Amino acid sequence: MPNRLINETSPYLLQHAHNPVDWYAWSPEALERAAKEDKLILLSIGYSACHWCHVMEHESFENPSIAKLMNDNFVSIKVDREERPDLDQIYMTAVQIMTGSGGWPMTVFLLPDGTPIFGGTYFPPEDRYNRPGFRRVLETIADAYRTRRQEIIENAKGFREHLSRPAVPKGGGETIDENLLETASRAIGSRFDSREGGFGGAPKFPPSMSIDFLLRYHDRSGNEQALHMATLTLDKMAYGGMYDQVGGAFHRYSTDDHWLVPHFEKMLYDNALLARVYVDAHRATGKPLYKRIAEETLDFVVREMHAPNGSFYSTQDADSEGVEGKFYVWSLDEFSQLVGDDAELLARYFGVTEEGNFEEKNILNVPREPELFCKLEGISVQDLESKVEAARKKLYAAREKRVKPGRDEKVLTDWNGLMLRAFAEAAAHFDRSDYRSVAESNADFILTTMWDGARLLHSFKDGRARFNAYLDDYANLADGLFALYELTLDSKWLNAAMQIADRMIELFWDSEDGGFYFTGKDHESLITRSKDFFDNATPSGNSVAADVLLRMAAVMDRVDYRETAEEILEAAAGLLKQYASGFGRMLAAVDFYVGPSKEIALVGNPDPFLPVLRKRYLPRAVVAATGPLLRDRPQLDGKPTAYVCENFTCKQPVTDAEAFEGQLIAD
Repeated sequence: MPNRLINETSPYLLQHAHNPVDWYAWSPEALERAAKEDKLILLSIGYSACHWCHVMEHESFENPSIAKLMNDNFVSIKVDREERPDLDQIYMTAVQIMTGSGGWPMTVFLLPDGTPIFGGTYFPPEDRYNRPGFRRVLETIADAYRTRRQEIIENAKGFREHLSRPAVPKGGGETIDENLLETASRAIGSRFDSREGGFGGAPKFPPSMSIDFLLRYHDRSGNEQALHMATLTLDKMAYGGMYDQVGGAFHRYSTDDHWLVPHFEKMLYDNALLARVYVDAHRATGKPLYKRIAEETLDFVVREMHAPNGSFYSTQDADSEGVEGKFYVWSLDEFSQLVGDDAELLARYFGVTEEGNFEEKNILNVPREPELFCKLEGISVQDLESKVEAARKKLYAAREKRVKPGRDEKVLTDWNGLMLRAFAEAAAHFDRSDYRSVAESNADFILTTMWDGARLLHSFKDGRARFNAYLDDYANLADGLFALYELTLDSKWLNAAMQIADRMIELFWDSEDGGFYFTGKDHESLITRSKDFFDNATPSGNSVAADVLLRMAAVMDRVDYRETAEEILEAAAGLLKQYASGFGRMLAAVDFYVGPSKEIALVGNPDPFLPVLRKRYLPRAVVAATGPLLRDRPQLDGKPTAYVCENFTCKQPVTDAEAFEGQLIAD
């Protein structure tokens, strides 16, 4: 018999709907039962593409005797972290404080009022891997609550107070200037892996926001090491096994330090952030590899993650047929039969061997850069490229016949906002009208389905839009809409971005200490109202808000937007200096704030200027074809006219593209 989760829309919760555990979703009903029966809450948080979440379900939640322990002693609540990031954020912080680390699946034991008393991540059913068995954990916690209740409650009070402390200490008057950016560049560089790219050792996560900052810092300072750190990392990721060499797009992260063996899930947010940074890297360097990777990634999204209604799905699973990575790996025999005449050459190119590099199979990767490989093999780059492309098509066709990984088809507003910006920027730089159509249809869907003019919703699945939106939803949607405005120069997208931003400020702003809360002022009351400044796997809502408010302020002359952004930067400045690698996106906002920024006003038909504008890397530029930037700026001689302004001081207006380009590149 199914449990209560059968009525949910989350694919992750539905995966647990036939467990013998008496699961609840997070709800007043569950919390009231815990209070009424004076039972601890067992809170289990995960997501549908999480491999170890599936393992713990199979080992423990499908086990009748463990389920009975849970049902007899606890009110068990299952949460999809992607639907309820507010809960995930609070209780992940708690687990990190308790254990020194975190991750998913996350298991937290709570008092009936929601205060955490004990937590961890994956627990095996019995003691192993130097971890206590879940059965023993359940028995120990239940017994402690029966026999040492008052002690547990007293300890929990102190812990709850700890969770309620401000995320950022009161600002110490830190100066936000170019020195802060230089300090950040050095701090990020101190962890750089000069051999394999990236920062730190295994596991390696794609550092898209740090790379974005390094590209910006190189543009600002001419620092060649900053550019080298960015491009080496981009190259190594593109040629590694973390990138799907057959179908495009990136897996979640690399388990080793050289980007070979990934966790195989594909997340919408990773690919949005990485596509964007490869677009910017192509703008900055012109390297063809970066264009190919950006386009292959976005083409994958269109093919696999794009719903008919214009929205983007959330994730593709790591597993197929219950085996992690099975969809993506190859034996040497299978590879050779499919590729045909060039099999030996291309096996060397893709690192395919008899013994394999992953559980006796092969994850395709490119161990040697193509230019070096061609020298060693005595063939031309063009010849290699044509052979590789032909092989990719054969491998892709064969792979499409396999059982595909599961797909989480819930639609999340914040992740859609990230991908909306990626498509808008790629459409502009690569002049791809198909990408523009994807971006516009996505914006239309979100604005008609998730936004009613006063309130934004977070999640959509099976025809139902649910859950009050969080800060990240408002910030990322405003950011994506503003990028779409800069692509189309259609004021409706700018107006929508400002509506979203205005409501964000009204609902989330902390007027006492500055910065935005993660939840709105009318959100469900939880044990604390968290505020996050750090950029993790996704950028924090405060970082994105600071960045987009600064850019919209420049276009629309909104002093209130600029002042709000300044308060965010001032609140975070002290932490920025100490932990630069945790603030990649916030540093982009600082970069724009410090300037010099360019404001580009296009009066009349903008088409003569757009190709010049969009091919260049201009990270501190905004463009407008409507609004205050055009005030008192007429066309010259009735011709389309461009005004290039720097920190609100304008150069002579120009009417031809060559003169316009000269102004763009002038210091």
